[in-house]
Amino acid sequence: MVLVFSRNVFTDRHPQTLPDKSPEAYQVSELPIWNYDGSSTNQAPGADSEVLLKPARIYADPFRGGNNILVLCSTMLPSGEPAKKNFRHFAEPIFAQAMETCPWFGIEQEYTLFEADAHTPLGWPVGGFPGPQGPYYCGVGADKAYGRFISDLHMRVCIHAGVQISGTNAEVMPGQWEYQVGPCEGLRAGDDLWVSRYLLHRVCEDSNVVVSFDPKPIPGDWNGAGCHTNYSTLPMREEGGLTHIMEAIEKLGKKHHDHIAVYGSGNERRLLGSHETASINDFSYGVANRGASIRIPRNTEKNKRGYLEDRRPASNMDPYLVTGMIFRTTVLE
Repeated sequence: MVLVFSRNVFTDRHPQTLPDKSPEAYQVSELPIWNYDGSSTNQAPGADSEVLLKPARIYADPFRGGNNILVLCSTMLPSGEPAKKNFRHFAEPIFAQAMETCPWFGIEQEYTLFEADAHTPLGWPVGGFPGPQGPYYCGVGADKAYGRFISDLHMRVCIHAGVQISGTNAEVMPGQWEYQVGPCEGLRAGDDLWVSRYLLHRVCEDSNVVVSFDPKPIPGDWNGAGCHTNYSTLPMREEGGLTHIMEAIEKLGKKHHDHIAVYGSGNERRLLGSHETASINDFSYGVANRGASIRIPRNTEKNKRGYLEDRRPASNMDPYLVTGMIFRTTVLE
């Protein structure tokens, strides 16, 4: 769903020149609607193959520099219906119903780096295993942190692009990393996360490294990869907000299986009740409990206001589905 525009773009094979101005000066309405071959992506038949790209949000292009821009687009059919897997179209009307509640999301994107063979995790011996987990989480040193150059470069290009990236760290499994996007309000959380993933793939491509968002890339006694989603509304952040947080958790518990159904494919391999996860079959919550479905931060309990962390989403989840579902369940239902 990411389309790269330079100043000169082609719309229906006819050149159209965009104004030469800085990325932040652009409005989405200035950009043309483009199209691509949907038959090559299983989104349209070959006899009627065009899928439209409707610009949705503009970012600065950290690779081409200058006044070049990246444009996040919503994929639409000529009929006006959303293309397959356009879940932005699902989330947009949900948030529009109650944006006065100021929903904030902070998404923790975990990912695993692999050598170019897409089989050997970065830093692992070929055909073997590194030492057991323990020293790698937030680790430092050539024997513990594999891929920091990717993590650091990715953060820099996200900052240049205007993605609301707020941190990064090495994760529990060697070769696994995390970055955080947010706080973002409403639909912006999904937009920024998708663009951040695109940028990560580009950084890895240039370094001949493969990135995986598989929720359990290595079976056995190794941590999986999640996309923990921190969430609050204005009433949760205000005085006495803990009451609203507990009400939201109760609603989430009643819809546990509905949420799990859209929280990422292969999540059953990750949510085993071990390696800092709850069982996929059960809903639970607790203060500072990383083995629960929902974690209530210690400061939230202390201050009686703040946010909650939904630890169920997998690393490959669609952020529009997850944020939209959380907001619909806790605010609209």
